Amino acid sequence: METDPSKYVVEKKHGWKQYADGYLDKIPWLQFAIISLVFPLWGAAASLNDILITQFKTVFMLNDAATAFVQSAFYGGYFLIAIPASLVIKKQSYKFAVMTGLVFYIVGCAMFFPASRVATYTMFLAAIFAIAVGLSFLETSCETYSSMLGPQKTANLRINISGTLVPLGDIAGILLGKYLIFGKVGNLADKMGAMHGAARIAYGEKMLQLTLQPYKYILFILIAILIILAITPMPKTKAVSLSKETDTKPSLFETLKYLSHNRRFQKGVMAQFFYVGMQTTVWSFTIRLALNLSDKISDSAASTFMVFSYVAWFLGKLIANFLMSRFSITGVLTVYSLLGTITLILTTSIPNMTAVWMAIATSFFFGPAWPTIYAHTLDMVTDKRFNETAGAFVVMAIVGGAFIPAIQGLVSDITGSMQFSFIVPTLCYVIVTVYFFFEYRYDRKHPEQITE
Repeated sequence: METDPSKYVVEKKHGWKQYADGYLDKIPWLQFAIISLVFPLWGAAASLNDILITQFKTVFMLNDAATAFVQSAFYGGYFLIAIPASLVIKKQSYKFAVMTGLVFYIVGCAMFFPASRVATYTMFLAAIFAIAVGLSFLETSCETYSSMLGPQKTANLRINISGTLVPLGDIAGILLGKYLIFGKVGNLADKMGAMHGAARIAYGEKMLQLTLQPYKYILFILIAILIILAITPMPKTKAVSLSKETDTKPSLFETLKYLSHNRRFQKGVMAQFFYVGMQTTVWSFTIRLALNLSDKISDSAASTFMVFSYVAWFLGKLIANFLMSRFSITGVLTVYSLLGTITLILTTSIPNMTAVWMAIATSFFFGPAWPTIYAHTLDMVTDKRFNETAGAFVVMAIVGGAFIPAIQGLVSDITGSMQFSFIVPTLCYVIVTVYFFFEYRYDRKHPEQITE
C-alpha cells in the first residue's frame, strides 16, 4: 500500500478516483462545468453594484463616500461569512456549501422586491448584504472546489478557466443595468436636479423600482442551477489523513496556529486584500469618472465604458492564461501588474476622456490576478487538511473591496476631484506589483517548490 497522498485512493465512484490529498485522478467534466457556471453569477452581482452606485447617488442625494457603502455592505458580507462558510464545508461538503450560497443569493435577489417599494437606502443595503452572504459561500467553496476537481498539477489551470467566465457575468450584469435600470432616462442627475419636493420624491421612487428588473432574470438562472446541482453527484475532494492517529478534521485553533507560521500564505492574503480593493475601486468609479470628465454623456452611455472594461478584462485573462502556460506564472503577473500601475497613473493624470480609456486599459491588466493569487496562496498550504479554512481566509481578503472604495470616496470628497482620487487604487496596484515581483524572485531561486 502506498502512503503518498497523491497516489493513495480513498474513494472510487461515478467514474473518478479521489486521492488522500483531495485531488482526483481526472477531471469530471460535467461537475467541473456546473461549478464553473457559478462563477459568472457573482460577476453579475458585482457589476450591478457599479450601476446601483450611480443610481443611488442621485436618488438618495449621497456624496461619494456614502455611495461606497454599497461596496462596504457587499464585501463586508464576504468578510463576515467566509469562515462560517469554511466550517460548513468542513462539516458537510463543497456541494452543500454551494447550494447554501445559491439559496442566500436567491433570498437577496428576492429582497429587491420589497426594497424597490420601501425605497430606503438601508433596505437596499440589506438586500445587497444578503446577496454577499450567498456569494461568500459560493466563492469560499467554488474557488477551492474548482481547483480540486482533477489532478493537482492542473489545479491552477482549472481555477483560471473557471475564473475566465467571471467577466462574462460582469458584462451580463452591466448590460442588464444599462438597459433595465438606466434605460432611456438619460442623465438622471440633470433630470432630477430640476425637480423639487413631491415631484422629485415620486420620480426617485419610480427610478428605484427599476433596480428590481435585473434581479428578476438572475432569480430564474439561480433556481435552475440550484436544481441541476441538487440532482448531480459531486466529488467530495476533501483531504484525509493516512495516519489513524491524525485527526482528519483539524480544529479552527489548529488551523490558525498552522497558518500563523506561514509567512508566504499571509503575504498572499495581504496581496488579495489590496488587489480586490483596487479592482473594486476602479470599477466602482469608472462611470462616475466619465460623468465628471464629460457633461455631454448620459448615465446609460457612461455605463458602456464598463462593458468595455469587462471585455478588456476577459481578453486580458485569455492572453494571460496563454502566457502563463508557457512562462512563469508570477513573472507574467508581475509584468501585468506593472503595466496596470502605469495605466492607473495615466488615469489619475490625464485631464480629459483619455483618462477613462486608461481606466479601461487597466481592466485588461487585472487579467487572472484574483484566481492566481488565490491558487498560488493555497499552494503555500502544504497540509491540505487545512485547505477549507485557508481558502476562507483568502476569500475574507475580499473585504478590501469594502475599505478601499470608501477611502477613494473620502479622497474624492476631500479634494473635490474624482480623477485625483484614483491615486488610491494606483498605490494598491504598486503593492500588488511588489508582491508578484518578490514571489517571482522566490520561484526563480526555488524552482523545485513550484507546484503550479
